[in-house]
Amino acid sequence: MPYFDLQINGYAGVDFCSLDLTAEAMRNACDALAADGIEGILATVITDSVESLCAKLSGMARIREEDEVVRNMVRGFHVEGPFLNPEPGFIGAHPASCVVPANRDDASRLLDAGAGLVRLVTLAPENDAGAAATRFLVEQGVTVSAGHCDPDLPTLERAIDAGLSMVTHLGNGCPVVLPRHDNFIQRVLSLSDRLWTCFIPDGAHVPFFALGNYLKVTGVERTIFTSDAIMAAGLGPGVYDLSGEPVEVDAEGVARRPGSPNLAGSTIRGHGVAANLRERLGLSEEEVDRVYRTNPMRALGLL
Repeated sequence: MPYFDLQINGYAGVDFCSLDLTAEAMRNACDALAADGIEGILATVITDSVESLCAKLSGMARIREEDEVVRNMVRGFHVEGPFLNPEPGFIGAHPASCVVPANRDDASRLLDAGAGLVRLVTLAPENDAGAAATRFLVEQGVTVSAGHCDPDLPTLERAIDAGLSMVTHLGNGCPVVLPRHDNFIQRVLSLSDRLWTCFIPDGAHVPFFALGNYLKVTGVERTIFTSDAIMAAGLGPGVYDLSGEPVEVDAEGVARRPGSPNLAGSTIRGHGVAANLRERLGLSEEEVDRVYRTNPMRALGLL
């Protein structure tokens, strides 16, 4: 059964966040994705300078236009940053030095560079004054997701009222230790009937027992699973690149920036996501299809 993954930073040795990405490399990554059961993705770029992000997006858009294999696999782009929360823990593996306040001008530049293919933008609602950038992006047909953030409840509600409709990899993009009750995870769960909630089911980002608890609240009707794969997916332990900076992958396949406790994407492959959903969370084939194909496509307006 083919799947759809809305957060692929790279795959099989290819980093979609590289300024040096070639058509051949991107085609090879798409072939590897197809071999692992994926029929469509959003190619994802993470926080960088707005100028560099525009160059990366325009480069991928050009490759996609010229290559049928890439065009069939890459249904659009996910821009994760630079409008995030720069505080340690919340920023995760993203470079805090490149974070800027969410604003219409930069958002418009990113959309133009993506040639109409930017489908999803992850931002921090507390870094979007008055939810103005969120409202603008939604008006342009872009799905807006909260991630790498710590908005209080009124700020999150205001963002949802402005059109924010998703949460990026809940349980991650936040410090290892949080307040017991009043934290971003609990705020999202309290509003989960108004949001698409995304999770990474690799066992490292969220323990499976906790993931099962979250799923009981969010329900398969509003849940999306993603690999958040980086170029190291399928390659084993070693040191790899993510947007020009090193990532260490240990013997268990867990990726981190050197010296950091925070995770830096995942190395799980598409068929591994589906297997974990069946075997570790007990989902039926119909439910796996729902959370790993139908729901993400519906959330992006592709169904």
